[in-house]
Amino acid sequence: MTGEDAGTAGVYGAEAADPFCLRAGEARALLRGHPWRRFAVLGDSIARGVGDAVAGYPQAPLADRVAALLAAEQPALGYLNLGERGLRTRQVRERQLGAALAFAPDLALLVCGANDALRPGYERRAEAVDADAAAIVRALQGAGALVVTFSVFVWSSYPGLPVWLTPPPAERMAWLGRRAAALAAELGTVHVDLAGHPAAGCRDMVSADGLHSSARGQSIAAAETVRRLGARVRAAAG
Repeated sequence: MTGEDAGTAGVYGAEAADPFCLRAGEARALLRGHPWRRFAVLGDSIARGVGDAVAGYPQAPLADRVAALLAAEQPALGYLNLGERGLRTRQVRERQLGAALAFAPDLALLVCGANDALRPGYERRAEAVDADAAAIVRALQGAGALVVTFSVFVWSSYPGLPVWLTPPPAERMAWLGRRAAALAAELGTVHVDLAGHPAAGCRDMVSADGLHSSARGQSIAAAETVRRLGARVRAAAG
């Protein structure tokens, strides 16, 4: 899959018609002249790209799509995806930060926190989760990387989880989104806020496990990421 195919619809009819996805040529216009040469991704299964196929959308994870679109403008782009399913934020810090720093990225994408928030007791652990996320961001920034952070999609229900989990996981996930946005504002990251996205209520956004974004969700998340990065490129150009 080429960078253009990965983010600008190509032969994927449903994606081409999706009002939330990138239009043909949009990514190229947004990212033209971008400065990034080394792109690192840290996080959990969302960073890794777990999700079901959806007819009419490319089966390409969020991070891979963004990398392909960046590489379309900078063919020598180095790309490292350290994402690993099931990790909590502290585990991302412990297992991935060292390798990410050794890669010397000038752009890093961090997606974590969902595995903390889905579990009961997140309310008591939230400050510690934030502290781990902040430590990851500050270390990457200190090494010269622009950091992209996320408030992930929040589903109205999480049928893949036991019903006894209280309060409902959607409440904890929404709280995670608000805290992630506040932390991003404090730290000065490029923040992609998907928590209240209007497409989140569509059935084809969620994989069969009831947790992960489908290919459509990955496409929309990539589009929002590219738009936020494009805004940074335009701002830097003055």
